[in-house]
Amino acid sequence: MTETPQIDPAPAPLAAATPDTAGDPVISARQVVRRYRRPRRSLTRPGPVVEALRGVDLDVAYGQRLGIVGESGSGKSTLIRLLAGLDRPTSGSIRFAGREITRLPDRSLRFLRRDLQMVFQDPMSSLDPRMTVGDIIREPLVALGHPDSRARVAELLDAVGLPAAAAHRYPHQFSGGQRQRISIARALSPRPKVLVADEPVSALDVSVRAQILNLLMDLVDEFSLTLVFVSHDLSVVRHVCDTVVVMRDGEIVERGATAAVYERPTHPYTEALLAAAPTLRKALAAHAAARNRKEPQER
Repeated sequence: MTETPQIDPAPAPLAAATPDTAGDPVISARQVVRRYRRPRRSLTRPGPVVEALRGVDLDVAYGQRLGIVGESGSGKSTLIRLLAGLDRPTSGSIRFAGREITRLPDRSLRFLRRDLQMVFQDPMSSLDPRMTVGDIIREPLVALGHPDSRARVAELLDAVGLPAAAAHRYPHQFSGGQRQRISIARALSPRPKVLVADEPVSALDVSVRAQILNLLMDLVDEFSLTLVFVSHDLSVVRHVCDTVVVMRDGEIVERGATAAVYERPTHPYTEALLAAAPTLRKALAAHAAARNRKEPQER
């Protein structure tokens, strides 16, 4: 029987920041609000306004592994898009490494594109099918003015467990797990300080999820990265992150050390999420109950 790979436990938070990162957090958000207007359904009325984020405050320290959890529609993805400079808040302040980014034009966010990179949920849709893997990994380097990047591509392919020959192939020639490895290599190519992973394993087969999570954790350690990890899977966040925030309806309702939040939740919504989360014990109990119901029928 094939043995299911295990997820390595998350290490303890870094004891102290390095001298060049001491003091202010790498990411700081204050009273961030994001409203969207839906398309109008009437000629006489404007579309309704949706408040995706409602006064969010968040600090991410250098070297931290922060998990953001919540149901669909809680505002998780909206928040990280704002932190990455891919969208602008309706109001509020977001600072990266001490610099305000909310009012900067795209051309002035070069430093953010270098120091913060993202790994998206679906690797197939985030990789250009017309480009070779080598060109995909090289693309951020070329955009930042590093023309000779062949050695870096080979280094990154090795780091994510892919052969050097993969650089000459196309995304459709790889499995889902391998494509996510390519996405991770691309994100690491400009040597970022912060890696933002938006549901990086939810689109993958269960059999390869642990492999990708262990790879992410190893690379975060190897390259001394700050990790912001978004997921609806509470068990994954528990293993990967040292700190967690829980979001509901565009607000952070609970935050703290991961072990403390999971073992002693203080908000009813967190308690409900934990109660609803599937566990091995619950799965075995459900299987046993189904088997007991079936046996009398067979007799």
